[in-house]
Amino acid sequence: MSNLIENLSAWISELPLFVRATAELAALLLVALVADLVAKRYLVKAVTKAAKRTSVNWDDILLQFNVLGRAVQAVPGLVVYFGVPFLPGLDETLSTLIRNVALAYITLMMTLALGALLGAFNEIYSQYPVARERPIKGFVQIAKIVVYILGGVVTVAALMDRSPVVLLTGFGAMTAVLMLVFRDTILSLVASVQLTSLDMVRVGDWIEMPQLNADGDVVDVALHTVKVQNWDKTITTIPTHKLITESFKNWRGMSESGGRRIKRSIKLDVDSVRFLTEDEVDRFRQFKLLRAYIDRKQAELAEYNQALGDTANVNLRRLTNIGTFRAYLYDYLKNHPQVNHDMTLLVRQLQPGESGIPIEIYCFTASTSWSVYESVQADIFDHILAQCPEFGLRVFQAPSGADVRALRHEDETGGK
Repeated sequence: MSNLIENLSAWISELPLFVRATAELAALLLVALVADLVAKRYLVKAVTKAAKRTSVNWDDILLQFNVLGRAVQAVPGLVVYFGVPFLPGLDETLSTLIRNVALAYITLMMTLALGALLGAFNEIYSQYPVARERPIKGFVQIAKIVVYILGGVVTVAALMDRSPVVLLTGFGAMTAVLMLVFRDTILSLVASVQLTSLDMVRVGDWIEMPQLNADGDVVDVALHTVKVQNWDKTITTIPTHKLITESFKNWRGMSESGGRRIKRSIKLDVDSVRFLTEDEVDRFRQFKLLRAYIDRKQAELAEYNQALGDTANVNLRRLTNIGTFRAYLYDYLKNHPQVNHDMTLLVRQLQPGESGIPIEIYCFTASTSWSVYESVQADIFDHILAQCPEFGLRVFQAPSGADVRALRHEDETGGK
């Protein structure tokens, strides 16, 4: 056997240099190809099967982003890079060229693998609840840009057989050009840092930005853009730096408070406002929600009127239907099961105007759900509108075409 090897070596040494170098290089490439097949067919498959048997999901995400698949693509490059020195038939210049190409290939594959690893890390992080409050997608994208730039520099340096430091030093003269080319990226980088550090926007927040036609939930916060799914299911893409330079409304505070504000008024006809009669006072005293108010108010008015010492009705303080109505609405809301009683509750009279006297309801529902909120608000005002006649009040409404026709018909028939 040893004689065979010696004879084979002697025969190879007698071959022409070009043929011998070609044969050695072909053998090395064959070994690299076999190593590549073994790594992809056996190593990757074995790791994939092992990952599927585990109960954690981070390894599945690494496989989903093909981190290992990209990394093993560097195997043939490693074989060539470390195998070239063992090929005596290659001259130094060709050997250096092949090693530089192999090194550039290895750097490129590892750069892509590291980029995939960063993407997988962001996906793993997004599985945790803290990701909604502190998204890192923008920072991951920044890290990818840095990795790709450094990877590109090292790749070019390997092909040119120069130190990467020399190429990086040359970037100093290109700073102005880079700032112009990457202006939006730089602005977005600063904006992303501010948005995250100040906790201004999270995925899932309802934001409103009328100047950009955005009104809906934030579905994605990236380096350059923030995506908002509007209530009509359209998508508005907002440049990240716009959220810093322009104003917007974030409804997160409302969602976290546990209550959603109702601020709506009805307008009462001024001509329907009057004092209550004794019979009406007695009748309203039978209302459970008004009993305490009537007793307290009557005692207060009796004490005031007695101290006044005047029997003229014009000088006496008396109960009014609109004041009693406001007291009724307040107690009604106080006892409403779907109104948040730990938050502000007001029933107030606003400035009277040409369209009547506004009575404003200011309170918060116990639920922040949009559908529940609208249902509760509608139920409250249904009740208010239906109760107005009970207090002798009329809701103001501008005359309609039917009202005008009725008046014309009355004039024509002489009121008959």
